[in-house]
Amino acid sequence: MKRSLFGYGKTTQALAKSGGWDIYDDSFTCKETDAYGNALLPPSAFDPLQSALEIPSPGFPPAHTLVQNALHVTSEYDYFAPTMPLSVWISGTNGKTTTTQMIGHLLNNKGAVTGGNIGTPLAQLPADAPLWVLETSSFTLHYTVQARPEVYVLLPIKPDHLSWHGSMEAYEAAKLKPLATMCEGSVAILPSCYAATPTNAHIISYETSLDLMEFLGLEALSIQEPFLMDALLALVVQRVLFDTITPDAFETFVLDPHKLQELHDAKGRLWVNDTKGTNLDATIEALKRYHDKPIEIILGGDDKGVDLTRLFEAMKPLHVRIYAIGSNTDKLLTLAHTFCLEAHACHTLARAVGAIDTVLDARGVGLLSPAAASLDQFRSYIERGELFMEYVNALK
Repeated sequence: MKRSLFGYGKTTQALAKSGGWDIYDDSFTCKETDAYGNALLPPSAFDPLQSALEIPSPGFPPAHTLVQNALHVTSEYDYFAPTMPLSVWISGTNGKTTTTQMIGHLLNNKGAVTGGNIGTPLAQLPADAPLWVLETSSFTLHYTVQARPEVYVLLPIKPDHLSWHGSMEAYEAAKLKPLATMCEGSVAILPSCYAATPTNAHIISYETSLDLMEFLGLEALSIQEPFLMDALLALVVQRVLFDTITPDAFETFVLDPHKLQELHDAKGRLWVNDTKGTNLDATIEALKRYHDKPIEIILGGDDKGVDLTRLFEAMKPLHVRIYAIGSNTDKLLTLAHTFCLEAHACHTLARAVGAIDTVLDARGVGLLSPAAASLDQFRSYIERGELFMEYVNALK
């Protein structure tokens, strides 16, 4: 019987290096063979009766005919479950990457390695590492039924990926799914609104950063919002696993690019690359950071069907002008009109930067925090952020 991979992204490409796979992707129109001897096939060639195992690439939609016809769908996590070392999973809507990186930073001296949605597929993580710290997406959790973490960190859940999951309820259910399989002795750190979710794990619940500060016995931390909660959750994981915390370790922690990354143009004006602000809650946090400045904000892209009303309610009392780009430009303009906010249809990132350049002064901030995914116009959010910085640096 054959083994099948659906999609040809980073995760499935890493698995493919072991050879012996049939790989199906919409971009394949005829049968070919890759460098590892795997067959590259169009979806129409898939025969579920000839396949013993099917692993979709994270993000491969469950409504796709390949998934609908498959008989043995499993996740990357389930595939590696028999050999997975002690693991910490981090999920939620915003802050997953930063929290994962902070946990990895705190536990680096314990041999921890980071991976999952953060960029390194499980197939490329060292199997002999004592601890895997995995950023875990709702896509992966949707397909996972067997693998389970020893520690599960859940950040607040906000509307996101609704077009993929079909509803907020289904998205939320995917995020809570690990709780059902966790064992006694394991620990789940999660918002208090989910504390009653059935699980064998010991629950540590929180509502705010102050709750986590109290749990840790801390009065202050050098890291401030919007990254304070991420840092506190990392410290809670350190306390749970090793009964100690090292808050001073954050003095050497460097935040990832593309998250509230500040830069100045040739005129000394402030611009902020927050291209990782791919949903409305991330953008609301960015607005809070610069609430005392005139904000020229670039919004737009693939908003994944989310109702953006809360974002516009957050902008209403601020000094904000909107520069709309991407596939939801008309939606943004309609909302701006409803909330009596000034908005300009720029459609492209280059035009938006150019328009802001004509009005931005030393008191204000040019903010890219799109509240939307990037794939309608860019290869990734990284490309969007890099182009933004390129356009800003080219201003005279």
